[in-house]
Amino acid sequence: MLPTTPKAELITTSKEEGLYLMKKPKSLLQHINEGIHDMCYIWAEEIKITWKDEGVLIFFILVPLLYPLVYSWIYTNEVVREVPVAVVDMSHSNLSRQFIRQFDASPDAEVTYYCNSLDEAKELVGRQVVSGALYFPEDFQNNINRLEQSHVSIYCDMSFMLYYKAILQTATAVAGDINSEIQIERAGNWTDRENDITVKPLDFDEVQIFNTTGGYGNFIIPAVLILILQQTLMLGVGLSAGTSREKNRFKQLVPVSRHYNGIFRIVLGKSLCYLIIYSVISAYLTLVVPRMFDFTSLLHPGDLACFMLPYLLACIFFSMIVSCAIRYRENVILMVVFTSLPFLFVSGISWPQSAIPDFWQWISSLIPSTFGIRGFVRMNSMEARLGDILPEYRALWIQAFVYFLITCLLYRRQIIKTRRKEIERIRAERNNTMTAETAEIRTDNQ
Repeated sequence: MLPTTPKAELITTSKEEGLYLMKKPKSLLQHINEGIHDMCYIWAEEIKITWKDEGVLIFFILVPLLYPLVYSWIYTNEVVREVPVAVVDMSHSNLSRQFIRQFDASPDAEVTYYCNSLDEAKELVGRQVVSGALYFPEDFQNNINRLEQSHVSIYCDMSFMLYYKAILQTATAVAGDINSEIQIERAGNWTDRENDITVKPLDFDEVQIFNTTGGYGNFIIPAVLILILQQTLMLGVGLSAGTSREKNRFKQLVPVSRHYNGIFRIVLGKSLCYLIIYSVISAYLTLVVPRMFDFTSLLHPGDLACFMLPYLLACIFFSMIVSCAIRYRENVILMVVFTSLPFLFVSGISWPQSAIPDFWQWISSLIPSTFGIRGFVRMNSMEARLGDILPEYRALWIQAFVYFLITCLLYRRQIIKTRRKEIERIRAERNNTMTAETAEIRTDNQ
């Protein structure tokens, strides 16, 4: 237990810190006014720290401004085009040449090499000169002429799924067209309508509801932008905490000052600084960046503002909790580098949420970016309103409230540690003073 004095509190002045003075009890209004004044003071100090700390400034402003531009620039083409393919035509028939011409005419694939053997084509795939190969056997057309089934072999580099998808879809489309022509020739129909029914007795219409471009950028960029907000906040807050520990007297997160003598004023003052900065940054990331690169953006600004408020608060308090465990500035960089990709994976964007193990689903529910990504993607790509994403919206508010309470508890612990250190220092100084005075008195008596 801390030694206490009735109706006394620890206050400090700018000249002498850690001084105990007796004060008269204050009214509730005085406490509120003092709390607001201290909160504003802490907010101003946090702004100064952010502005003076080069590392914090980089991760708070420079990285959120530039990194999304670089990342979005990579995906401006959206769709993979002209995938290089090698051809091994052992048939040398009219039908095989027709297949190759139609395959090469497609926008997704391009015939770049003609090989004399399958081993030669596989070697080109292995050296990544091409991404796949088409193999036509010698009896390719003869089998069809004999009313037998014929095959085209497709060899694809499965190390890159987008290349495989482009080659397979193109080959499937060409095979479907040639199959239709063969069926029409053998059907002996009299009208085009009969031909259509012969080749497609059951047809379907493909209607793209969301992400009509089929672009990878429209798929991944919204999730990355939301994750950037969380990770840069963790970096900036962690670096700021490391700097505070290095500069403060007892290597504690909370300095010895009369302005830092309350839990709520500390937490609210610091979080207000981060909230103001990232309100501007989030508007830039969610509204400006997608339009700069012509990505899909179906957001309603009012709903977006209501959604981003709990997300930013949850990220801020989550970052402040993490910062309490950071003693050195370098540690936070290692932690963020390690967690960035896992946080994206467990959000359910790059991999279906239902396919993620239960343990990792539980872990993902603790991370603000999980619900932030899900909600923002639906708002941005599906034109969802705030009422359509209530589960994610409520989860973010719950996280913000719970993490706020945890942050307050951790900062209370930091305040107690700081006070104990200050009390020990004062006692040591008093003991040293009393020892010196005693020794001086004894010397005078002798």
